[in-house]
Amino acid sequence: MNAAADVQITIRDIETIDEMRLVEELQKEIWGIPDLDVVPVYHLAAAVASGGILLGAFDADEMVGFAYGFVGHERGITVHHSHMLAVKSEYRSHDIGYKLKHEQRIRVLTQGIKVMTWTFDPLQSLNAYFNFAKLGVIADQYYVDFYGADAASFLHRNGTDRLWVSWHFDTERSTKKLDGAIQTQNLADVPRLVTAKETGEPFVADPDIARSSAQVAIEIPADINAMEGKDIQLARAWRIATRKAFTDALDAGLIVEDFYRTGEPTRSIGVYVLGRDPGPMNWKVKEERAK
Repeated sequence: MNAAADVQITIRDIETIDEMRLVEELQKEIWGIPDLDVVPVYHLAAAVASGGILLGAFDADEMVGFAYGFVGHERGITVHHSHMLAVKSEYRSHDIGYKLKHEQRIRVLTQGIKVMTWTFDPLQSLNAYFNFAKLGVIADQYYVDFYGADAASFLHRNGTDRLWVSWHFDTERSTKKLDGAIQTQNLADVPRLVTAKETGEPFVADPDIARSSAQVAIEIPADINAMEGKDIQLARAWRIATRKAFTDALDAGLIVEDFYRTGEPTRSIGVYVLGRDPGPMNWKVKEERAK
């Protein structure tokens, strides 16, 4: 059941223990995780008291989403790491995730911090589009089974690989995306590390392409969740193929720069574009990055 089309969402700080308990319940409801994996009230309270940011999205008095993050230190600078963002399924057509991220950005800037980081599953095309196309993040780190191979949530049945993204607030890339600028690129001549075959299976190209090309592309299914429900082995093949492609490309010095959705007559896919732009502040791969 979807929320009413004219719903009015309010974003505000969560500061009371009672509302933090609602955040506990939303984690279980939205992600299907057991009590043991929930970020608990006592952690949230301590984090907020020491500079963390915890926001709630409210439809009248009902909390329908939240975002939580804390201060971190990466590559010699202070960053804000956005650890969790979730919205109830019936409210996901109301741009609440974008509103939560926007409010996070405002609060992070008031702390004098200009970079926000977070992780997401690179096979989730909607999240990829949101992060790269709407916000203007970049990524140069890929983690294999970041939360372990046997995480409890039903969302983790295909592993917990993650891209670690960085959102640099004061860059031209970010500013243009936030202003709603629509960027296009002719992807026909960009070599693919992974391509979706007509059968739906991934085709993996020679990894040397990543070392010899200024740009490469990695295709993913349009809806990995539907694929996991129908054919978990096929979904697993996509995980393995894209895991190798991302790690090969990032090890070759490329960074993930953008994401496009295509609706070609014979297939619907998502396409990551990776290039050699060093990004803001020469934001390069850390030598100690986990392989």
